[in-house]
Amino acid sequence: MIHTPHVDWFAISTILVLLGASFIALLSAVLVPRSARRAVAASISGLGFVGGLITSVWLYVDSAGGHLAISDAFYRDRWTALAQIVICGIGLATTLVGAEHVARITDDHIAEFFSLLLASAAGMAFFVGSANLMVMFLALEWFSIALYVMCAIEYDVEGSLEAGLKYLIVGSFGSAALLFGSALVYGATGRIGFEQIAAVVGTQGLSHDAMIALGLAMIVAGLGFKASAAPFHMWTPDVYEGAPTTVTAFMSAATKVAAFALAFRVLRTAFPQELYLWSWAFAGIAVASLAIGNLAALVQRNVKRMLAYSSISHAGFLLIGLSAGSALGGRALMYYLIVYAAMAFGSFAVVAARERELGESVTLDNLAGFGWERPFLGLAMWLFVFGFAGLPVGGGFVAKFYVLSAAYRHGWTWLVIVGVIATLVSLYYYLAIVRAMYMRPSAELRVALVAGGSPAREPLLHVAVGMALAVSVGSLFAVGPLIDLAKHAASALPF
Repeated sequence: MIHTPHVDWFAISTILVLLGASFIALLSAVLVPRSARRAVAASISGLGFVGGLITSVWLYVDSAGGHLAISDAFYRDRWTALAQIVICGIGLATTLVGAEHVARITDDHIAEFFSLLLASAAGMAFFVGSANLMVMFLALEWFSIALYVMCAIEYDVEGSLEAGLKYLIVGSFGSAALLFGSALVYGATGRIGFEQIAAVVGTQGLSHDAMIALGLAMIVAGLGFKASAAPFHMWTPDVYEGAPTTVTAFMSAATKVAAFALAFRVLRTAFPQELYLWSWAFAGIAVASLAIGNLAALVQRNVKRMLAYSSISHAGFLLIGLSAGSALGGRALMYYLIVYAAMAFGSFAVVAARERELGESVTLDNLAGFGWERPFLGLAMWLFVFGFAGLPVGGGFVAKFYVLSAAYRHGWTWLVIVGVIATLVSLYYYLAIVRAMYMRPSAELRVALVAGGSPAREPLLHVAVGMALAVSVGSLFAVGPLIDLAKHAASALPF
C-alpha cells in the first residue's frame, strides 16, 4: 500500500487559483476568436489575480501560528501570505496595463502572454513559501522560464528578442550558481529542509565548514542575480530597456518581492549560525549596489535605463535591511518591498504611456512637456520619483528611514552614512525626470509628434497607475497598519 503525504490544499490555494487561470487563458488562445481574444484573456487574468488576492488575504488572516505543510516542503504563514498578496496585486495591475499596452503585433499570442503572466506569478507565490532547497530551485526555474518568454514576446522587435536572450543566458548562470550552492550545502549536511539544515549545522558544529561557506556564497550569488544586486546586476539595464515595458514593470516589482522575501527566510531559517558571514556579505553587496546603481544612473538619458539603475540602487537599500538580520530588519524589508513595488510598477507604467504616444524609447529629451500634456500621469511620475528619492511625499521616506534604523540598531552607523550619501546622489537624476516633465526652458521645449494622432485615453492604465499611487502615497498616511502587517509577517520567521 502506497502512503501519500497529507496535502494542505488551502496552503497552496493562491498558487492553484493562478495556475488554473493560466490554463484557462491558454485555452482561450485556441477556443476564442482572434477579435475577442485580448479582452477574454485579460479578463481571465484579472479574475485569476483577484482570486489570488482573496485567497492570500484569507491565508494571512487564518495563518497566525504558521506551520510547515505538504511533507514540510512549503511554509503556510503570514510571511508567505503577505508576499503573495503583493505579487497578486502587481499581477492585477500588470493585467490592466497589458490589456492596452502589449503591442498589437503580438495579438496572435496575447492569450499566451496572460497565461505566462499568471504562471510566472504562481511560480513566485510558490517560491516565497519554499521550505527546502529543492522547492526553492524548482520554483525559481518555474517563474524564470515564464519571464524569459515574456521578455521576448514581441519577437518582431529586435530589442525584445535581445532582452529575452540576455535574460535567459545570464539568468541561467544565476540558477546554476544557486543549484551548485544548494548541492554543496546538501553534501555537507545531508538535508535539504531549511530547518533541518540549521539543526545539523548546530548539532555537528559545521558553522565553519568550508563546504557550507562556499554553498552559502553561491546561494547568495544566485539570489543576487534575481534581486538585481551588484555585482550580479549586469543583465538589468539591457533587459529592462529591451523588454516590453509592461513586462519590465512586472519584473521590476514582483521579482524583487519574491527574491528578497525568500532570501530573508532562507538565511534566517537555514543559516542562522552563519549570520556573521552573510550579514557582512550583504552589507558589502548593499554598498556596491548603492554605488553602482546611483553613479551609473547619473549619466543615463534613456528613462528605462535610468530606472533600471535606480532599481539596482534600491536593491542596495533592501539589502541594508536584510543584512541587519534582525526582527526589525525583517519588518523594514517587508515594508520597503510593499512601497517599492508600487513605485517601481507605477513609474514604468507611466513610461509605457509616453512610449506609446511617441512610438519610440522615452528619453529625458522627449519627456519634455509630458507633465502638462498628461496631468495625472505627470503628477503620478513626480510622486513616484520623489518617493524613490526618500522625500516625504510617500512611503518611500518611511521605508528608507526604517531600513536605516535597522542598520543603526545593528551597530552599523557607517552603513547608515552610506545610505544617506546614496540618497543625496540620487536626487540629481530623480529631479532630472521632474525637470524634463515640467521645467524645461521654452527654448528647449519642442512639441513631440504623437504616433497615430492624439494620445489614447488608456483608462485601464490610469486605473493601474492610480492603484500604485494609492499604495505609494497612502503608505505615508497608513504607516501604522502597514508596519503592523509587516511585523506580524516577520514574526513567522525565527529570530
